[in-house]
Amino acid sequence: MRQYIFRRLLQMIPTLIGITIIVFGISRMVPGDYITAKASPNMTAEKEVQLREIYGLDKPIGKAYIDWVGNMAVGDMGDSMQHKKPVTKVINTYVWNSVIIAFTSLVLSWIIAIFAGVFSAKFQHSFLDKIITLLIFISMSLPSFFIGLLLILIVSLNLGITPVGGMTTAGLGATGWEYIMDVAHHMLLPTLVLTMISTGSLTRYFRSSMLEVIRQDYIRTARAKGLKERTVIFKHALRNAMIPAITLLGFELPALFGGAIILEKVFIWPGIGQIYLGSISMRDYPFMLGFTIFLAALTLLGNLLSDVLYGVADPRIRLK
Repeated sequence: MRQYIFRRLLQMIPTLIGITIIVFGISRMVPGDYITAKASPNMTAEKEVQLREIYGLDKPIGKAYIDWVGNMAVGDMGDSMQHKKPVTKVINTYVWNSVIIAFTSLVLSWIIAIFAGVFSAKFQHSFLDKIITLLIFISMSLPSFFIGLLLILIVSLNLGITPVGGMTTAGLGATGWEYIMDVAHHMLLPTLVLTMISTGSLTRYFRSSMLEVIRQDYIRTARAKGLKERTVIFKHALRNAMIPAITLLGFELPALFGGAIILEKVFIWPGIGQIYLGSISMRDYPFMLGFTIFLAALTLLGNLLSDVLYGVADPRIRLK
């Protein structure tokens, strides 16, 4: 296992190098830069040249790439032009706000999807199966911003149960447990929307996998032995049905830190998604490039995590 993981980590190095070349090349092909995005009609051409020299935007593409990769190799992602801070500090400031709602919705969506998928497959073509399928298609069809705005109208404005947006109550200055409860109160709606969106597709995966597994011979054998139906379904069938879903779990790792851009806009949540979107519009290349490579590395690690979990879920799979 250790040898396999070490070998896979070494194989990620050339992949990351290829990703850096592609991402950096695309960023340089985009017209304009931070100076043109911030330029005013009163800015002279000499001032623009001076600012580009200060920010290092006047370097040839080859030298700029080598300098950038060299700094990235030692953990220096550069300074964000928009925030006037190191990129690592900007990421650390906002990414955990996104992780809070993403991780909570991940846990809830997997729990709901597992039970909904299992019972939908167990009672196929029943009234319960039809209700679950209807709810799945509703959650998958409606866009996230529509669900978010609808919940804000009903739950926040009409019923007054939750705040309209934000992460904390303005001017409250809460600390300790009071602060935790205030954040939990604000994150209720965005977490609910994320859970609804994620649960739909995930339930379909579990349902289809369970339908395939429960028709296998070893499931009939387990029932013929007199095992309880609960044991047959949750111990024997579900474990094998989890294997296709493990692939999705690997891709959830970058999604945890990537932020939900649309929902963060709708609920005014100070997450990394909004910051990333702002960096693109403002041509903040250091932050945009640094965060993109950060997500690429998480994607590669997520694939490695999926491969390792395959062996855990199914002992027949050997990591070589």
